[in-house]
Amino acid sequence: ELAAVAVANSPGLIGCMLVGTAAAKGYAFAWQKPLIGVNHVQAHLYSVVLQDNVTASPLLPLPFPAIGLVMSGGHSSLYHARDFDDLTRIGQTQDDAVGEAFDKVAAILQLGYPGGPLIDELAREGDPLAVRFPAGHLEKDSLNFSFSGLKTAVLYHVNGKKGRERDATSLSRQQKADIAASFQKTATAMLIEKLRRAAARYETRALVIGGGVSANSAIRAAVLKLGEELGLPVFIPPMRYCTDNAAMIAGLAHPLLVAGKTATLALDTIATV
Repeated sequence: ELAAVAVANSPGLIGCMLVGTAAAKGYAFAWQKPLIGVNHVQAHLYSVVLQDNVTASPLLPLPFPAIGLVMSGGHSSLYHARDFDDLTRIGQTQDDAVGEAFDKVAAILQLGYPGGPLIDELAREGDPLAVRFPAGHLEKDSLNFSFSGLKTAVLYHVNGKKGRERDATSLSRQQKADIAASFQKTATAMLIEKLRRAAARYETRALVIGGGVSANSAIRAAVLKLGEELGLPVFIPPMRYCTDNAAMIAGLAHPLLVAGKTATLALDTIATV
């Protein structure tokens, strides 16, 4: 009953994608089924329609056009989505992705890995106004992101000038919690600023987020609040579908198949887009 074979062939770690794409080509050839290449970052936006049970959200199907924000360890990307198979990237990170910043700040605070959930949990104990970290805004009206300056500001705050005078072992748990909360507040504000700006610039009927960082409680709450302010419905993936998963690849492959956007056995793998 298989309709097609789908594979995440971009963007990502090239070794992993080469193996996956080769396997997918083998299955498609052996079974004589259509082959579909899926952009895994865009598939994160599709994850909002995946359900944990048979009861669909009353908001679905998703109204288009929409503004989509994908946040992960390797990507911070804004999209104007006219449909799931018709997306235009309108903003992206210029350096560190937001998920990478969470991981690096967790490392600075000696919390462990992965950093996102650990920062989120610790921040609940902290004061988000305890430390004023600078937000990277880039040029006026930009829809791009920059998190390297924020990460460096945390490093210097914790480790001193040039990041080498001390380390987080000298901090109490409360001090770490305050830093985590302050960092998270600033990172969230940077994301919301670009979402708000994109919604004002492009026709939109909904806000959509996805990717591993969309599991962050502060970011989820802030996006919901922005939706209320703008009078737009907000679509957030179930927690189990925030990180990379096969369901979102198969899910996005369906509208691509319906639209006839299939690939040949010459399908390439692309590390960055």
